[in-house]
Amino acid sequence: MNDLRGMHALLTGGSRGLGPHIACALARRGVNLSLTARSVDALQATAAEAAALGVQAKSIPADVTDGGSRERLLEQATAANGPIDILVNNAGVEWVSRYTSMAPDRIERMIETNLVAPLLLSRLVLPGMLERGRGHVVMMSSLGGKKGSPYSATYAATKAGMIEWTSAVREEVRGTGVSASVICPGFVADAGMFAEYGTQAPRLAGETTLEKVTEAVVRAIEHDVPEIVVAPGPKRVLAIADAVSPRLVTWVLRTFGVYEFYRRQADANEAAAGER
Repeated sequence: MNDLRGMHALLTGGSRGLGPHIACALARRGVNLSLTARSVDALQATAAEAAALGVQAKSIPADVTDGGSRERLLEQATAANGPIDILVNNAGVEWVSRYTSMAPDRIERMIETNLVAPLLLSRLVLPGMLERGRGHVVMMSSLGGKKGSPYSATYAATKAGMIEWTSAVREEVRGTGVSASVICPGFVADAGMFAEYGTQAPRLAGETTLEKVTEAVVRAIEHDVPEIVVAPGPKRVLAIADAVSPRLVTWVLRTFGVYEFYRRQADANEAAAGER
């Protein structure tokens, strides 16, 4: 899909974090947008920013964890901008906490938002893409899905699921003109969970930028890249090394304070939520 002009992308999680930046990156390529999230005002602001770049941008507030809402979202998006050529499953939630302290409903909500909703949205759009012989699904995963961190077990499980779903479905649809990619950012400066907490990533983990993540999304679609890890050098090397020696990488992350960083955030979250 080298030329994206005039295509229609549905982007979830369009109101905050990476969402507005991905929307504008696609708009600069001439992609018309249907944007969804639960935050109405922020979503409309993203749509206005994207529309100022010369494309059609429709805000469609929806709860992607609800089956009926997902179906209505697809109907409204198609009515506004035509068949969906690109689906970017970007909506996600994260909560750093000891697994045994996390409320069951919080675990369920994270799984529904991060994994079930993307899979079922993809299930809704893929048949039309296959019929037209054109389309691309992007899963916004995380390095947390490549190497789970303590105090982030449920999040890691959902993000790992996105990675493996992409690998499997790519092969199923090979040769049809339809494909899928997964993006695995590390800590993102000025966006994401730790930016909201007002904390900085440990030095070993490092931080990547919004621009590099959005560039990765566009590159994955245009060049059909299976998986892109977006992280500074040390974290990228550790992700590769983990396939050879998980025990060694775990020792490195523990020794250099990455896991302690998560523990401190877990303590703060549990105290604030009354989960301890």
